[in-house]
Amino acid sequence: MSDTVKRRPRLSRESMYQVLKAPVITEKATRLSESGQFVFRVAGDANKREIKAAVEGLFGVTVLAVNTLVQKGKSKRFRGRPGMRSDVKKAFVKLAPGESIDFTAGLV
Repeated sequence: MSDTVKRRPRLSRESMYQVLKAPVITEKATRLSESGQFVFRVAGDANKREIKAAVEGLFGVTVLAVNTLVQKGKSKRFRGRPGMRSDVKKAFVKLAPGESIDFTAGLV
């Protein structure tokens, strides 16, 4: 057996929904979508292979690359008391040319 064999993670539909929490709909994310990149909030323990498998499985598109970042929570004041916002993990997903995801239409 070769060591270079890549194995795709097998995800159930339920685990795909647990990996992808929500799309990010902001001005910057909308501008990125025009060039074939889409932004998702993902689970903190999700890796790039799982994110790729979830996007391809749910939306039926071909993913070329996945970049992730962890946005650290800010310290804020809630009703006069100090607190912390939660950390958020985001995934920037680059699709193959000519493919797109429509967030306004529901998933089948």
